[in-house]
Amino acid sequence: QVQLVQSGGGLVHSGGSLRLSCAASKRTSAYYYMTWFRQAPGKEREFVASIAWTANTTDYADSVKGRFFVSADKTKTTVYLQMNSLEPEDTALYYCAASPWLPGSYFHIPTLYNAWGQGTQVTVSS
Repeated sequence: QVQLVQSGGGLVHSGGSLRLSCAASKRTSAYYYMTWFRQAPGKEREFVASIAWTANTTDYADSVKGRFFVSADKTKTTVYLQMNSLEPEDTALYYCAASPWLPGSYFHIPTLYNAWGQGTQVTVSS
């Protein structure tokens, strides 16, 4: 099973930017989606953004569209989440996760993922 190691995150003022990284221990065709989720205190884990390795297509939650950007490096072993115009509502623990291909928008569902990063805190102050 692939291991995912996250880096980045931290504390930033409202309107600032941060970049998260997620490095996979190996490239494997078994994983189709690399996805970022987040979980704020007292809330459920929610979909943020995803990139499909092979198709190189991306998808975003409405709440981050136009502010966050997901990308992968050329080796397709590291995924990035560039977060711009951060808002206090973006404060959460952010996770990257990997999953095989899923139909429709099932890749938005965190329980369908079987490989997870360790999580990294993002705190946005007002």
